[in-house]
Amino acid sequence: MNKKLKVGWFSFSCCEDSTILFMELMNDHYEEWLKLVDFKASRILKAKNDETDLDVAFVEGAIASKKDEKKLKELRKNSKKLVAIGSCAVTGMPSAQRNEFDAEKTKEISFLVERFKLAKKVVPLSKIVKVDASVPGCPMDEKVFLKLFNDLMIEFGVKNA
Repeated sequence: MNKKLKVGWFSFSCCEDSTILFMELMNDHYEEWLKLVDFKASRILKAKNDETDLDVAFVEGAIASKKDEKKLKELRKNSKKLVAIGSCAVTGMPSAQRNEFDAEKTKEISFLVERFKLAKKVVPLSKIVKVDASVPGCPMDEKVFLKLFNDLMIEFGVKNA
């Protein structure tokens, strides 16, 4: 098979622990994945990225601004599958903890929300776009990710079952 899975890795509001774990997995699977995966977009891997015509967009983090929402919608449009990576992307938490602040704390941080043009609420990906699969955990569950990644390579005809 000569086909490669066209992948993008993206991160929004979170601590990026799943991205770090992903890099560790790259260390372990580099030789295998190099033959099977075209990392078209991944700021942690390269400077020039192509975010169009993706088979899979892996998205870590919650959505905390209109700018992020717009970008997420663009990623959804440009990918056949979109996967929520980690707790923030799946549930919004812990990034969305400011949604639970009382009136006093909300007022206290309002200047930051305004300065950084943040949305009133932080939301998980599924509140904005269709999510095809998710990998829970903070950081993501490594075993769940590896199984899903393998299943996606099979689904897209990159690897035999």
